Amino acid sequence: MSAIDSGNIRHDWSLEDLRSIYDQSLPDLLFQAQTVHRRFHDPRRVQLCTLLSIKTGACPEDCAYCPQSARYNTEVERESLLELEPVLEAARAARSNGSTRFCMGAAWREIRDNRDFERVLEMVRGVAAEGLEVCCTLGMLNANQAARLAEAGLTAYNHNLDTGPEYYDQVVTTRSYEDRLNTLLAVRSAGVTVCSGGILGMGEAVDDRLGMLAVLANLDPHPESVPINALVPVEGTPLGDASPLDSLELVRMIATARVVLPKSRVRLSAGRTAMSDETQALCFLAGANSIFTGERLLTTPNPGRDRDHRLLDKLGMVPMEA
Repeated sequence: MSAIDSGNIRHDWSLEDLRSIYDQSLPDLLFQAQTVHRRFHDPRRVQLCTLLSIKTGACPEDCAYCPQSARYNTEVERESLLELEPVLEAARAARSNGSTRFCMGAAWREIRDNRDFERVLEMVRGVAAEGLEVCCTLGMLNANQAARLAEAGLTAYNHNLDTGPEYYDQVVTTRSYEDRLNTLLAVRSAGVTVCSGGILGMGEAVDDRLGMLAVLANLDPHPESVPINALVPVEGTPLGDASPLDSLELVRMIATARVVLPKSRVRLSAGRTAMSDETQALCFLAGANSIFTGERLLTTPNPGRDRDHRLLDKLGMVPMEA
């Protein structure tokens, strides 16, 4: 693909298409990504998001990267679902620190129609009333549950594909790739925007990463938000000894995502504590325009808001307005 073709909205990407983009020289790839980015986005603006764990640990799933799985011996302690008011306090603090999206994550395999779900609906209504975009990641859900979340004011639902379909069973065995896609379909059918991406550095090949990206890029419409995570290895999980991700592989992946998902917000997500300012700057140049800010991402470390604001100041970039 040439830069002349950049920015066309397509839903028929092949793995070979994506490989031809990814394998360009880095200057050519970044130029193409930046051309697309400037066509659809303000290159100076970055959306700040905050992620809060509202129910932690004791998850029955076996995701190999996750310290919240009950199957692994990690330092994560089980915590029951938070009450409403602490969540609203956290949302207000996030808003005052510049976040425009507040995300709530619960370590569940799937949503169940019980009192906990009713409390989550209250949280969604409360956070929406604070003037924030509201995102949840609660595991699998069905069409009726998605509709109830939409009615409560949910802006987006996060459900990552994690990796490509060919490598998926090396990472997760307790749910299928089709399960994940069905959840995305239920979310979309309810009129809620889709947030879905994956994790790099789990032992997968480049084609597995691009395979995941091809699935996302062939959804119609594209996900409005695409988080690209670098694995944070946690002792006690099967991936606790994984080698660090090469930073330029991350940059290439973000740039490729920007080219094939022109309108999506590409979110530089987990793993930023291990990234230099220069690596993050390259990611923004490659088309990332959203980050999670705050001290933690669910149970893993994250750069604090002060560091993030200093970085944006150095780059002459500014937080996206509500």
